[in-house]
Amino acid sequence: MNCGIDEAGRGPLAGPVCAGAVILPPDFPESCLGDSKKLSPKQRETARQIILQQAFAWGVGWASHEEIDRINILQAAFLAMERAVEALLSNFAVPRDGLTGIVDGSLAPILCIPCRAVVKADNSIPEVMAASILAKTFRDAEMERYALLYPEYGYERHKGYPTKDHRERIARYGPSPIQRVSFRVSP
Repeated sequence: MNCGIDEAGRGPLAGPVCAGAVILPPDFPESCLGDSKKLSPKQRETARQIILQQAFAWGVGWASHEEIDRINILQAAFLAMERAVEALLSNFAVPRDGLTGIVDGSLAPILCIPCRAVVKADNSIPEVMAASILAKTFRDAEMERYALLYPEYGYERHKGYPTKDHRERIARYGPSPIQRVSFRVSP
């Protein structure tokens, strides 16, 4: 049985990184899936609801901006993936025997289950597509909550990514409380 694993939020200048882990049943309606970066927000939200309702098991894990600054973004993404798999295993009755993780990319984290990396898996393997959609939608929702706390930064629009608007706001207001201080910020 495959467990798709992917993250969202490696490139932003602010906020956490989020990972999803998903096991799909054989009859899952794959037509709702796609590369999360290419789906519209509405398509992602529709897919998210279907995944949450119909997946055999799913989990979400996080690494904070402080953890990113302390251990670097790659290790923080791996930590979020580990937490997502642990959430999946603790919230659903999933046997570990025969369970294999598939991670999008060229590097695989060391997890409590065997795991392998597949380049562009988020565009070709349904379980990874689903994990990517969960990671992206959960992270986007978290950044929208941060926008309510720190409205001057516009997180509801750019989600912490290094857009011109975001860089200008950092220059104007200084680093936000969720800024990744280890990331270089220039206007």
